[in-house]
Amino acid sequence: MQIYQGKSVFSGIAIGKIRVYKKNERQVKRVKVENPDAEMARFEEAKAKGIAQLGVLYEKACKEVGEANAAIFEVHQMMMEDDGYNESVENIIKSQGVNAEYAVATTGDNFAQMFSAMDDDYMRERAADVKDISERLISILNGDDTDASLNDEPAIIVADDLAPSETVQMDKDKVLSFVTVHGSLNSHTAILARTMAIPALVGTPLPLDESVDGKLGIVDGSDGTIYVDPDEETLAAMQKRRTEEEEKKKLLLTLKGKENITLDGQKILLYANIGNIKDLAAVMQNDAGGIGLFRSEFIYLEQDHYPTEEEQFRIYKQAAETMAGKRVIIRTLDIGADKQCDYFEMEKEENPALGCRAIRICLERPEIFKTQLRAIYRASHYGTISIMFPMIISVSEVKKIKEIVNEVKAELDAQGIPYGEVELGIMIETPAAVMISDLLAKEVDFFSIGTNDLTQYTLAIDRQNPSLDNFYNSHHEAILRMIRMVIDNGHKEGCWVGICGELGADTTLTKTFVDMGIDELSVTPSMVLKVRESVREIG
Repeated sequence: MQIYQGKSVFSGIAIGKIRVYKKNERQVKRVKVENPDAEMARFEEAKAKGIAQLGVLYEKACKEVGEANAAIFEVHQMMMEDDGYNESVENIIKSQGVNAEYAVATTGDNFAQMFSAMDDDYMRERAADVKDISERLISILNGDDTDASLNDEPAIIVADDLAPSETVQMDKDKVLSFVTVHGSLNSHTAILARTMAIPALVGTPLPLDESVDGKLGIVDGSDGTIYVDPDEETLAAMQKRRTEEEEKKKLLLTLKGKENITLDGQKILLYANIGNIKDLAAVMQNDAGGIGLFRSEFIYLEQDHYPTEEEQFRIYKQAAETMAGKRVIIRTLDIGADKQCDYFEMEKEENPALGCRAIRICLERPEIFKTQLRAIYRASHYGTISIMFPMIISVSEVKKIKEIVNEVKAELDAQGIPYGEVELGIMIETPAAVMISDLLAKEVDFFSIGTNDLTQYTLAIDRQNPSLDNFYNSHHEAILRMIRMVIDNGHKEGCWVGICGELGADTTLTKTFVDMGIDELSVTPSMVLKVRESVREIG
C-alpha cells in the first residue's frame, strides 16, 4: 500500500480504479452578429440537443452507478430549461448582438464566478453545474456532439491539473474522485468535486504513471489522503465511513421554485441583501426573486481609491446580467458612521452615526455621486436596475437627488450611451422620513424600510454598543407603528414598500408584516427559504 498526502477539497470516501487523465482545451470567441434572432434559434436547437444528450447519459448512469448518482443529469436537464439561465443568455445575445457561444459562456462564467467564491459547499455545487451545462451547450454549438467519456467504469481521476473545459466534458457518472498534483482549493476541479459530492485532493505529489494507473485506490477527503493498493482493513473502514455521509444534502430543496404566497393568496416579493458580487451566488442558490439591497459602499470599502465609473459599471453590469431581468436594487454609497474610508478624508466626528454620512456625503460631493449614478444607469441597459438613496430626512433632499439624476441622464443622452428605465426609491430609516412618508411617497417609486438604523434612531440607542443590548428592542411598539405608517402612506400614493433591515428576516414578525400589507421583504440570502416557509404558512 502506498500513501500520498494532498490538500483536501471535499470530504468523503471514494473507492475505485485509478485513471490518469490527459489535458485538452477549448476557447470561446466573442463574435458580433447581424441577426440576434438567428443566434437565439441556434441556442434553442443546441439546448434541445443538450437535453437529449443528458437524457442518454442519465439512462447510462442509472445502469452503471444507480439512480442517485444519475440524478445529476436530470438536474442539468432542468437547469438547461431554467428561466433565469435562458433569460440571461437571451439578454446577452440581444442586448450585445453577439454569438450564442459567447452568451452561453458569459452566463456560465458569471454564475460560476459568483458561486465558486462561496464558502458553503452547497453553493459551490451550483457553480460546477452551471459550468457543466454551459460547456455542453458550447460544445454542441461548435458542432462537437460527441460526449467526452473517460473509460468504461467509474474511476478516481488523477491528473497534473484539470482545466474547466476538461472537467466539464467528462461523463460525471464515471468520476468517483479528482486528485491533482497541482491546482488550488478554489479551482474548477474543486468546485466540480463539491458539485458531485465526491472527495477531491489538490497539491498531491503522486506519480502519473503505471505505478498508480489502473490500481485500486481510496481517496479520504477528510484528511487529504489517497491510498494506492489499500489493505483489507483500510478498505473495510473506508467503506463504512462512505455510507454515513449520504443523508445530509436534501433539506432546503423542498421549497425551491415555490411561490411566496400565503394560504389565502397574498403574494410577497422576497429578495436578498448583498454586499458584493460574490454574494450573487447565494442569491441565486437560495431562489431569491431579486436583489432588494445591493450595499454599494462595499465597492468603496474594498478599495484604496475612489472606484472609477468603469470599475463600478462592470460590477453593476455583472449583477444585472446575472439576475437576468430580476430586479436589482442598488443603494447608493452609505459611507460614514461605522463604515469609514480613509481616502474620503472625512473629519473626525463626535457622533458619526448622526454625522456626515450616506446621502449627505453624496450631496456635499456631487462629483462622487454622479460617477456612481452614471455607472448604475449605464448598467441598467443590461437588466432591471432600481436605485435607492439612504438616510433621507426631507423632500428637498429627494428633489435635489432627482435634479442630479436628470443631469446624469442628460449627459448619457448627449454621449449616445443607452440606459434602461430605472425606478427611484428611498430608505426609510429615520423618524423624520417616517413622519413625512406621505410627502416622500409623492416623489419616489418605492420605499425600503431600513429597520436597523430606524430602531437605533427611534430608541436613541447606539446599536454598536454591546452594553445597551438589554435596552435594544427591535420589536418595540414604536417601530411596528412606524412600519405600518410607512406602508399605509406609501400605498396611498402608489408607492410599493419593502423592508431590507434585519427585522425583515425575523420570522416571528412575518405574519405581522404581511397583515400590515408589506409588498417586499429583503433578507440575507440564507434566510430566503426560511422566510418563504413562514409566508406560505400564513392563513
